[in-house]
Amino acid sequence: MTLKHNQQLPNNHFRKDWQRRVRVHFDQPGKKKTRRNARAEKAVKLAPRPVDKLRPVVRCPTVKYNRRVRAGRGFSFAELKEAGIPRKLAPTIGISVDPRRQNLSEESLAANVERLKAYKARLVLFPKKAKSPKSGDASAEDMSKAKEAGHEGHVKASKQAFPISNKVVIEEGKVSDYPATENAYRKLRDARSEARLVGKREKRAKTKDEEAAASKK
Repeated sequence: MTLKHNQQLPNNHFRKDWQRRVRVHFDQPGKKKTRRNARAEKAVKLAPRPVDKLRPVVRCPTVKYNRRVRAGRGFSFAELKEAGIPRKLAPTIGISVDPRRQNLSEESLAANVERLKAYKARLVLFPKKAKSPKSGDASAEDMSKAKEAGHEGHVKASKQAFPISNKVVIEEGKVSDYPATENAYRKLRDARSEARLVGKREKRAKTKDEEAAASKK
């Protein structure tokens, strides 16, 4: 007896190799506790240094999300130069650097430069050799204060000391309080018209000059 119509052929897979192919995650609560303990141990080991690096404030891509800001990969060379931090020194003092990033606006450049300066003001740089400190290293008084603060006073994470907020500030008022500075549509139409008529105007001016020169003769 043959099958009619578009019937599905039964092909059930009930004989799986559970020992090799199927994985369960019963260790999830234990792994969560292990990771938490590892983070705490790392914070104690790196103290008084933060466990993470300082990241810049960047705006999210695309029109849908560009109203939000987030932490970027690293600071650009222009931002480091404005803040007075050498590009090779920055990674050694907990500042993330992204050599490919470019600044597209003065606002983002100024915001990140202020972020770097605030970090630099709070930075206590211990010398590698206590007997021969270099320029930029912390003084003996600053180092003693940092040591007295202990584990409770030091910053465990840079993102906690320098948070990135997305609070929107809305300024309300009358329409008359915000007068229009220029007519953007008119400006675009004029620019398009000038670009279209540049050849005709040049030809007209050239013909006029030739006629004036011929009349003088």
